This record gives sequence, structure tokens and C-alpha cells, in this order.
Amino acid sequence: MDKFIINGGKKLSGTIKVSGAKNAILPIMTATLLAKGKTILHNVPYLNDIKMMAHLLRVIGARVDFADEVMEIDTTHCSFFEAPYELVSKMRASIWVLGPLLARFGEAKVSFPGGCAIGTRPVDLHLKAMEAMGAKIDIEHGYIFAKCEKLKGAKIEFEKVSVGATANALMAAVTAEGVTEIINAATEPEISSLIDFLNIMGAKISGKSTSHLIIQGVERLNPVAMNMIPDRIEAGTFLIAGAITKSRITVDRCCPEHLQALIEKLTEVGCDLNIKENSIELIPAEHIRPVDVTAVPHPGFPTDLQAQFLALMTLSEGECKIKDTVFPDRFMHVAELNRLDANIILENGVATVKGVESLSGAEVMATDLRASAALVLAGLAANGQTIISRIYHIDRGYEQIEKKLSEIGADIQRVLA
Repeated sequence: MDKFIINGGKKLSGTIKVSGAKNAILPIMTATLLAKGKTILHNVPYLNDIKMMAHLLRVIGARVDFADEVMEIDTTHCSFFEAPYELVSKMRASIWVLGPLLARFGEAKVSFPGGCAIGTRPVDLHLKAMEAMGAKIDIEHGYIFAKCEKLKGAKIEFEKVSVGATANALMAAVTAEGVTEIINAATEPEISSLIDFLNIMGAKISGKSTSHLIIQGVERLNPVAMNMIPDRIEAGTFLIAGAITKSRITVDRCCPEHLQALIEKLTEVGCDLNIKENSIELIPAEHIRPVDVTAVPHPGFPTDLQAQFLALMTLSEGECKIKDTVFPDRFMHVAELNRLDANIILENGVATVKGVESLSGAEVMATDLRASAALVLAGLAANGQTIISRIYHIDRGYEQIEKKLSEIGADIQRVLA
């Protein structure tokens, strides 16, 4: 397994570019199963999760070609409606094939999903949505078996907001008979991007960017070409990199509209931000103010930036509290940040961060995707050398992060363990 070696304390400067949004691309890749033919996706990064999803689509029978940020997916000859354990266990997003397979074949066999170990993430909302549309669901030997003659429109009211379940319900509903209502739907930009993609394919979905979606089922969809949105979490991570190292940087090829919650918090921290249509320049705070954060569903502060913002707060001049209502157990990075001489106390799902004057380099271990990013940020700011192991986690969601950061002045290299 590779490691990162970071010699911290370096000032960053220049422009860093954002790749396409992994969390938007993955459900769109599964949505291609809804139409026979070749779909072309632009601005697709070379990430482990995307490579894994491409492999899963090939198992189902699709032809997937991927080069130079362009992915071509030909689903003409798909005939296999199973997502096997050896693939699904490695990536939770594999559950998104459930809705498209049911819609196209009337049958799906999907292993229970895996992915980052950041607390309980049940799939019951996905299954209830499929059942509401007429699917019969059985659970046997770690697999979800779903069957239907034809999905039918239904009223689906989620008891809690779920990005994954909203995406699956949308993909199942677009070719169902009649009208489907999704109430308490997720409103994340990645869901809006999926809605745009489905509507370009010929779906009839209204209510984009709201929690109440109405889907008029259509008989068929058509393959299309579409440009993928930029990754707001990667963009946010880079903005925090500037803040934690007290460096003036520009984050390019991003969508500021998707980053409003983080922008507000960085302003509270004391940073100034020059915002343009597709870029944000960060002028760091001379003194990092402590700012409380609670991660909540969109449009609130995103759970996928909680760990990175917590890393920033370790160097604040005071005390703050960090809470995550989306994944309350998502605090495995706390112990590793404390190894870098941070002062964080975790009690009852709340991290109390008492800012320290400086962090010190040490050997640490990445535990999940966003925790990995938090450790990289802390390592950039720490005095001395930080060695991060198990960095395969970060390759799931950041495209060559060490190369991008090196280009703006970071001393970070990947080495073979």
C-alpha cells in the first residue's frame, strides 16, 4: 500500500483545478443502464470508485471506454442483472444499479453494499421506495433480490433525507407507469445533476433543487452526451488547504453556488474570498477564529467536508464544537489528528476542538476517504514530517491530489510502502 510523505509548513500559492464530481458521476453511470445505446460523459476523473463502477457495468454487459476525462458507455447488449458481492462490498455506490436494473429488466440481484466504514448506513429507504413502486423484495445470503412485472408510479415519502435513496427512486421512477412523487427528497447538487441527465435522456421530472419531486413515467429513454459538474467536495478541500496553511490560492473550475455553506464558514473564520463565475480566490485569515459547525443535509454544511474543517479548527485561536447529524459516528479522524498534537475531545457525538499554536508531524493512518483528506491538510500545516498510510482511501475520491497540491507548492510525495 502506498503512503504519503508530507514535509509541512510550506506556503501554497497559485491556481489549483477541480475535477468532475465523483458523487454526481456514479449515479449517472448507473442511469445509462436505462437506455440502450452509447452515452458519452465528459469531465470524468480517473478515480478508484469510478473505475470500480465501470467494472460493475462491464459485468452487467455494458462496454465502457475511458480516456482523457471522456467516458463512453454502451449499454446495448446488457443482459446480466446481478451486482456481485466482490464488487459491491468495496463500494457503497453500487447499490445505485438496483433502480435501473429493476426498471429495465424487471429483476435485480444486488449484494449489500460496502465502502467507507463511517457508521451505519442502511439501505432500507432504497428498498421501501422500490416496494412502493410494486417490486417484491427478498433478502437472502447477503443479497437483495428484487422483482416486478412493471414498476408503477407511487407516492414515496422518505422518513429522513437520503441522497442515495433519492437517486435510486428517481432512476426507478422515470420509466414506471404513471406518476411518482418523492417527498423529503435530497436537494444536493449531485441529485440536480442526475435530474438534468435523466431529463436530457427524455425523462419528465419536475421540482429540481426542491425536496418535492414529481416524475411522469415515460415509455423509453435515449442515450445522450453530457458534461459532468465539478466536485464541490474537492473544491472545498482545496479552499481549506489554503486556509489551514495561511496561503493565498485560487480554486479554479469549480461552482461557487455549490459551496455557499463552506464559504459562509470560511468567512466566519476570517478568510476573504474573491468569487467569480467558475473560481474562488482565498485570502487566508491571519488569525484563525474558532467556528462551530454542524453537518446537515444540503443546503447546510456538508458531512463530506466535516473532517477537513475540523482539521482547520485544530489551529484556531479558541474553542469550537463540531457535530455531524448525517453520519454521527464519522469521527475516526479525531484520534489520528490528536497524534499530530491536536487537542480534540470526542464525547456523545460532539468533537470539542481546542485550538493549538501548531501541529507536529507524525505517522498516522487514514481510516476513510474524507478522513484521509483531513490528515493531508493537517500534514501540510504541521511542523516537520507527516507520513500517512492506507492512502488508497483518498484515491477513491481525489484525482492525483499529491500532484495537484505539489503544483501549488506543497511538499508531498507518494511512496510505495
